[in-house]
Amino acid sequence: MAVLDLQEQEQVDAFKAWWKDNGKWLLIALAVAASGFAATQGWQFYKEKKMAEASTLYAELDKQLTSNDPKRINDAEQAVIDKYGSTAYAPRAALLAAQVNIQNNDVPRAKSQLEWVIKHADETGLQSVARLKLASVLLDEKNYAEALKLLDAKHTESFTGLYADLKGDVLNAQGKADEARAAYQLALNKTDAQSKYRNLIQMKLDALGGAK
Repeated sequence: MAVLDLQEQEQVDAFKAWWKDNGKWLLIALAVAASGFAATQGWQFYKEKKMAEASTLYAELDKQLTSNDPKRINDAEQAVIDKYGSTAYAPRAALLAAQVNIQNNDVPRAKSQLEWVIKHADETGLQSVARLKLASVLLDEKNYAEALKLLDAKHTESFTGLYADLKGDVLNAQGKADEARAAYQLALNKTDAQSKYRNLIQMKLDALGGAK
């Protein structure tokens, strides 16, 4: 090994002294930086893994829909909620199960599922669907005040026609003909001209003496 000259030896000794004082903290900083990167990559992998697993459970729920067995459907929906409640599949599962429960007259369970979607869904479109369905249930229960609260809540613009139409139904049920007429007119204006749904809205308007 070549003998170090005095200047080189002084540089080595200086580095050793610096390392003694700072080396541990440098290693810690590098370790933290590395673990931060690993955590970011790990979180991304974790999310993708969760979505894949949630997709599998959601597919099971979709399969159970053909069984027409409310218990199986609700069990499948609950499994998605319990294990993957933070994924996009959870509110979709709750909406599907709620529709089944409405059709099978299990209204309390359906309302609970719809309320869960409104509270937890990240997508405003799904929240808008849930509010519309829940408002319809409340109309059937003659809970007009709560139904109107839901229909007056902020919603996706593409739902304005449907919201206005149902609001007209609620107001009409309350005997508020003028307000119902205005709601139906808004619904008609916001519904695509090619939609067959316009015919139903027009019939409601005509029944209230609304202008064409």
